[in-house]
Amino acid sequence: MELLENIREAMRSIKSNWLRTILTGLIIAIGITSLVGMLTAIDGMKAQIEESFSGLGANNFDVRTKRASGQRVTKDGVAEKSYSPVSYREALDFKEAYGNNGLSTVYITVSGSSEVKRGSVTTNPNTRITGVDENYLLIKGYDLEQGRNFSNVEIRYGNNVCIIGSEIAETLFEEGEEVLGAYVSFFGNRYTVVGLLEEQGAVGGDSGADRNIFIPVENASRLDQNGTFRYTITASTADPTKMDFEMGQAIGIMRKVRQDRIGQEDSFEVVKSNNVGESLEEVAGYLRIGGFSIGFITLLGASVGLMNIMLVSVTERTREIGIRKALGATPRRIRIQFLIEAVVICVIGGVFGVLLGMGIGNIVASLVGPGGFLIPWLWMILAFIVCVLVGLVSGVIPAIKASRLDPIEALRYE
Repeated sequence: MELLENIREAMRSIKSNWLRTILTGLIIAIGITSLVGMLTAIDGMKAQIEESFSGLGANNFDVRTKRASGQRVTKDGVAEKSYSPVSYREALDFKEAYGNNGLSTVYITVSGSSEVKRGSVTTNPNTRITGVDENYLLIKGYDLEQGRNFSNVEIRYGNNVCIIGSEIAETLFEEGEEVLGAYVSFFGNRYTVVGLLEEQGAVGGDSGADRNIFIPVENASRLDQNGTFRYTITASTADPTKMDFEMGQAIGIMRKVRQDRIGQEDSFEVVKSNNVGESLEEVAGYLRIGGFSIGFITLLGASVGLMNIMLVSVTERTREIGIRKALGATPRRIRIQFLIEAVVICVIGGVFGVLLGMGIGNIVASLVGPGGFLIPWLWMILAFIVCVLVGLVSGVIPAIKASRLDPIEALRYE
């Protein structure tokens, strides 16, 4: 009851000095706006960038042959155990079992230095031939400029059809010539073009998809005459935050498929497709530290301003404090009253600061790309905790000063 009475008394004091309360709350609101706004903007931009990069593998992980480079690793002069490649049948079994968790794709790079012919025209021997399934384009983020993806029938029976990159099309076809339905030849077989990929561009020395030809993975498996193909499975997760959980599920499924015994080391490896997600999280972490530091400095200035105003309030209310003490108010009750008053002012300012910061943060994040409205519950809770701490720190010195006033001297104060 004493706490409620102190809160009511603080509210009465605040109502009697609206202008001072508004100005004080505005100082706190600016600090909270800075803190919540920057942290919300950082989270919003991170979400937008993650969505944009999801097609580049930020949400994907690979299940592949252990030490797929083929090099025998030695440790302390002893060669480590080698493992058999992930077979086509094992890859398909994993894909079927993982279907309850999400999408996955099975693919194999047949060759990275092939020649492709169309009539008398031949490409340079730098074309990459990749066997893929129906989910490959979706998971890897490739778009078609013309044509279609492989049908289920073509994937199942391994028909001689292909999807070609833009650089292959420019080399083999004249401008304006129809690409779809034409025939190209490689590995001594003739394939019908059913799709043309959008131009992707190259990064460094990588040709990307522009110099790539995709064929059904079943068709590619028939080219494995020596049984040396190393198939890779890429699984996609809808939620990047559940990546570790999904990878754990994949390990359990693959151990069952590969018949790894309990206690035995995994005969395969599960790795994130690339480090885009990790790099993005690392950068976002640094940005959060910077944003929190700037917001903290702003709040530090606000707390100094609040402390100054509370000291002025103590001076203005010296006679009131003397009357309260004369009526039996203890120094502890006076301290609590001024502390609660400072905290209430901070919380009022914090509410407006959170709402304003949330709005500004989402507006800034929307400049990166369109997306949903982000409600930063964590930063809102943090903001209110900070408000209470700032109120306590700013009010402690004025509260101690008020509690130590001599009631007789305070009653004579004009």
